[in-house]
Amino acid sequence: MTDILLINPNTTRSITTLVLRTARGFASKGTRLRAVTGAFGPRYIASRVGYAIAGHAAVDAFANDRGAKDAVVLACFGDPGLAALREIAPVPVIGMADASVLQACAIGERFSIVTGGERWKEMLEEFVSQRGLTGRLASVRTVAPSRSRPATCMSSPREPMLSPPGSATSAAASPCRPPSGWARSSTERCTRAGPGPSCAASRSGSPT
Repeated sequence: MTDILLINPNTTRSITTLVLRTARGFASKGTRLRAVTGAFGPRYIASRVGYAIAGHAAVDAFANDRGAKDAVVLACFGDPGLAALREIAPVPVIGMADASVLQACAIGERFSIVTGGERWKEMLEEFVSQRGLTGRLASVRTVAPSRSRPATCMSSPREPMLSPPGSATSAAASPCRPPSGWARSSTERCTRAGPGPSCAASRSGSPT
């Protein structure tokens, strides 16, 4: 039996449930999956501040998990905390964005990323650049506003992030609010790259 731990570094448990359910649909026989949710930080990662805090939450989730694991999947497109997890984990750690970009490169000459949240554009361009793949990136596009909101949205603009006792992370709640225009239909169109509000779509030939 192979045990795989899925880490959702944001604090939205419904996303953790979605990730686990989707992963089970693709898991091979003999694979046992578990999923954990970040104990503190943003409900939706939409800024560098939220990204940094979510990276801490991912490491914290791993450090506090006592279950058996042969591998870890960082189940958040953008991979906050991936390098740190790989530094401390005695087992392989796979990042959703890292794996998606590499897979896109394997099946096409160039690829594009579609994501929710305007600040992700620059962040993901840097993410791809760090992997030496800028020449393969056709574009990073953020979705247009719509009437739909993702399950990861806060219920109130003033609602703070979940924070550990004595921490000051709640002060960063505002920049970690979800974008106003993430549509569920966009999520459904991007399931090939894994659950969550982003995907890497590959194509051959000219940029998209």
